[in-house]
Amino acid sequence: MAESRDNITVGQSSTSDTEQLKLSDLLERGWKIFEDLDNSNEPFGPDSVHRVKRGVNMLEEASSMVAQLDLFSGNEELEEIATADLKYLLLPALLGALHMKQSSQHKRLETVQTARLYFMNFLKTCHDYNISQFELPKSSNKNGVSEEAAEGGFSKGKSFSPDPSNLVTMAAKRQTKIERYRQRKELEARLLDVRRVMEGGQADDEVSRDFYLLNVQRWITVCLEEIEAIDQEMKILKNMDVLKQGPAHQPAQPSRHPMKPFILTRDALQARVLGAGYPSVPTMTVDDWYEQQKKRILPDQGSPRKVAVEDNSDAKERDEEEKEKSAENDDEESLLKARNWDDWKDSHRRGYGNRQNMG
Repeated sequence: MAESRDNITVGQSSTSDTEQLKLSDLLERGWKIFEDLDNSNEPFGPDSVHRVKRGVNMLEEASSMVAQLDLFSGNEELEEIATADLKYLLLPALLGALHMKQSSQHKRLETVQTARLYFMNFLKTCHDYNISQFELPKSSNKNGVSEEAAEGGFSKGKSFSPDPSNLVTMAAKRQTKIERYRQRKELEARLLDVRRVMEGGQADDEVSRDFYLLNVQRWITVCLEEIEAIDQEMKILKNMDVLKQGPAHQPAQPSRHPMKPFILTRDALQARVLGAGYPSVPTMTVDDWYEQQKKRILPDQGSPRKVAVEDNSDAKERDEEEKEKSAENDDEESLLKARNWDDWKDSHRRGYGNRQNMG
């Protein structure tokens, strides 16, 4: 039965790229186009765009043929699916991945919405067959954004509050992503070993079944990650469309009251000692400060110094008065002594006869 399905060819209504190709060839060629584009480091050019369209046409034609043959049914179990038919479970995932390779910016929103539908179709089929244990993402709302992304987004005028329930949810999502990444790496390592056996031509039915199931499980992790990225991108694209429509279509922002300026200081004492941290306006003049300091001085601290100053001035005045009186009342003997002393200073230099200090 599997062989007869693989031998089914495309009819006359098909395009030239998919003409006279078997169902298995359509899948293998579309899959090969995706892997070549995904592993290529070359810039995305016109040739890549043509290859993406060709791969999408092949996989869409293969999906149409699978639907006509009714290969998968919700009434059967995974063990009832033939080994040769397991690979056709990957058709929606490959179609979504190829749609994500399209680089048309003016139709980007429509492209990611189509890719999300393909990924959800693949995940629902795998969930119905219980191929792997995972939780289905929430369906998108009328705006094209998933309910989970709409609830988890930050809207204008709505501040984030560290609610313990939100923190627990965020921690659970982070742990889920870590576990999903670890699971994907393990699947890729197992796939590498099984692929070598398949390429060696020594694979039996059990190895082939294991190979296709490992691919399906790997694509489950890929689709879950892609849907999370698509939900975030769709929300951004929706906001960009609103901005392009002009300010008339933008939501009105709530009025905000002006905030009072405040100063961050370590404590009140530091603010008084070091200041506010910026040049401030003087609060008093120098004379006011002097008067303030003058009032703070106690009387017993300033009076002794004042008395000492007055005593020194009185002594100097008395000396000057005595000199004046002695100059007025000098006798001949004192005048002669002063004149001799002046003559001696004229004929002898200063320090003459100082034998004790050797000056």
